[in-house]
Amino acid sequence: MTMIADNLHAVRSRIAQACTAAGRSADAVQLLAVSKTFGPEAVQAAFDAGQRAFGENYIQEAVEKMAALEHLAVEWHCIGPIQSNKTRLVAEHFQWVHTVDRLKIAQRLSEQRPAHLPPLQVCIQVNVDGGPTKSGVVPDEALALAQAVGALPRLQLRGLMCIPEPAPDFVAASAVFARARGLFNALNTAGLALDTLSMGMSADLDAAVASGSTLVRVGTAIFGGRSYPAAT
Repeated sequence: MTMIADNLHAVRSRIAQACTAAGRSADAVQLLAVSKTFGPEAVQAAFDAGQRAFGENYIQEAVEKMAALEHLAVEWHCIGPIQSNKTRLVAEHFQWVHTVDRLKIAQRLSEQRPAHLPPLQVCIQVNVDGGPTKSGVVPDEALALAQAVGALPRLQLRGLMCIPEPAPDFVAASAVFARARGLFNALNTAGLALDTLSMGMSADLDAAVASGSTLVRVGTAIFGGRSYPAAT
C-alpha cells in the first residue's frame, strides 16, 4: 500500500500548490479521501499515511467497512445519495453528510441521530449548474432549505456541496465553482454561519480551490481506478 501513501503525498502537494496560486493558506482546504469501493485495507493504508477523513457513497458498504475499522479514529463522511430507508444507518454511523437535498431526509436524519452522539454535521447539496443527472436543490431554493435544516435539533448545518458536470478546462470549471461560492456567500449574508464549501474532485480540484473550496473530495488520485458494484 506504499502507492496510496505516495499518492496522498502527491495530492496534498497539489492542494498546497493550488492554495499558493490562489493566495490562500495551505491549511485552508481539507482533503477528504473518497474510499468507496475500496476495502478496509486501503483505508488503513491511507490512515497510516496520516489521512483521517474518508468519504463513502454506498451506505451499506460503508457501515461494514466501519465495523472492520472501528479501532481507528476515522471521521466518516457520507457523500452519496440517501434514500429514506437508509437514513437511520447514516444517522447512527456517520459524522458528516454532504448530500442533504430535501427537508424530508434532513428531518429523518435529525430524528434518528442517537442522543449519545454529537450533532450530525451536514451540507446542503446544490445543483449549481443545472446538470440533468445530478442531485441537489436548485440555487433559488437553497436558502429556504438551509434555514429549515439549520433549525433541526440534531443537525449542525456547516455549508454547501456541489458536483458540477465535467468542465472542459480550468476557466470553465472555475466559472461554475464561482457560482457555488457566490451562493455560499449569499447564504452567510442572509445570516447562516456556514464554514464549509465542499467542491472539487480529482479532475478539477485546482479550479475548486481557486474558487474558494474548503474541502475537496479525492478518490481516484489516491486509491486508483475503481470497479463499481453491480448494484448499490
